Amino acid sequence: MNIYIGNLDYNATDSDLQRMFEAFGEVSSANVIIDKSSGRSKGFGFVEMPAKAEAEEAITSLNDSDMNGRNITVNEARPRETNNSTSRNSFRSRY
Repeated sequence: MNIYIGNLDYNATDSDLQRMFEAFGEVSSANVIIDKSSGRSKGFGFVEMPAKAEAEEAITSLNDSDMNGRNITVNEARPRETNNSTSRNSFRSRY
């Protein structure tokens, strides 16, 4: 299960997320998202956990918990919305 973690401290690292979620089970990957132009954290990240039950326990336990002085948001990640050019073009064709 892919998990979203928001409101991260800008100094949080992949290793910090890995350690936090390993308390609940196996972690396949942990990534803090970095802004390409500034090289600075965007304040959110993702953790992948293969076992759904462990991931759900981590979400329940860690949502609204404190990490480095900030209350983090933890929930199941939603799939990224794609830019659907056909819907944009159909809107433009009406006018």
